Amino acid sequence: MHKKLFIPGPVEVTQDVLYKMATPMIGHRSKEASDLQRRISDKMRKIFYTKEEILLSTTSGSGLMEGAVRTCTAKRAAIFSIGAFGKRWYEMAANNNVPADLFEVEWGKAVDLKEVDKVLKTGKYDVICMTHNETSTGVMNPVEEIAFIIKKYPEVVWCLDTVSSMGGTRIEVDKLGVDVCLTSSQKALALPPGMAVCSFSEKAIERAKKVKFRGYYLDLLSLYNYIQKKDYQYPSTPSLSHMFAMDYQLDKILKEGLENRYRRHKEMAEYVRGWAREYFELYADERYLSNTLTNIRNTRNINVANLNKELGKRGFQISNGYGKLKEKAFRIAHMAECTLDDVKELIYNINDILRL
Repeated sequence: MHKKLFIPGPVEVTQDVLYKMATPMIGHRSKEASDLQRRISDKMRKIFYTKEEILLSTTSGSGLMEGAVRTCTAKRAAIFSIGAFGKRWYEMAANNNVPADLFEVEWGKAVDLKEVDKVLKTGKYDVICMTHNETSTGVMNPVEEIAFIIKKYPEVVWCLDTVSSMGGTRIEVDKLGVDVCLTSSQKALALPPGMAVCSFSEKAIERAKKVKFRGYYLDLLSLYNYIQKKDYQYPSTPSLSHMFAMDYQLDKILKEGLENRYRRHKEMAEYVRGWAREYFELYADERYLSNTLTNIRNTRNINVANLNKELGKRGFQISNGYGKLKEKAFRIAHMAECTLDDVKELIYNINDILRL
């Protein structure tokens, strides 16, 4: 039985998009490949609200995270973590011998704005990295407020992970001043896993030129230079199958309309939040709730694994708490092509199983 996915990724992918993955191959050095990759970049600029260059990568979002912190750090990176995935920025820096310091907040909280200002004011850092939407906690960082602070420090390159939020909530890259904004295919963009995308600002480009050891496969400057020189072709063979599907899916997203898409995600989020408040508790700070995933405290001490097992028999799947929150919380994702009716059907079945 197919289980309808309400997990942080991968997400449900519609049949028409899956069929596009089976499009016959073309030469990756052909004009058709250049046209395909240029079309994707042009559409992504609309979704990112940016005029900057778009880079495509046959990796997960983690690939571009590692590429960003390595490519853009000439002096030292300040890593602000609000959960398990935010901390990965620091682990990537450390394992690539990139000088970095980690600034963590209590799980369930957003970035401390005063701390950001205090840290950047020292002048020690030329890069700041953080996660916009943390799926381990259900917190969505207030990027508009954070942007106001970061703009006070024009020498700092801002790298932002929007893997689980881009396409599901408004993120205006140029207006915010984000230099490397990255996302991946298997979340709110409603595609199979395997592709990542990022914007790459002029400031980030100039910074990267000063970094000697940027790696090879994930060197963002190398990717940028290559597509400029080779007319939107990449140094290594890309996943054309993902690109066929992405090109098609981006048309569907833009046809729905970004405002309509954001509204749909917000409606689903508010429905799940309302249910969670009535029967459990929300894990995240109420001021900074994610629009694509809700993390719910297990205040009734239910067996989350058993709940998921019973849901599976009915054709649904949710997520247990992440890491240290296993069985202490559970997560319901509401993103991509999921609808309010889908969410209501899931909640009805959870209520029926738990006899709420």
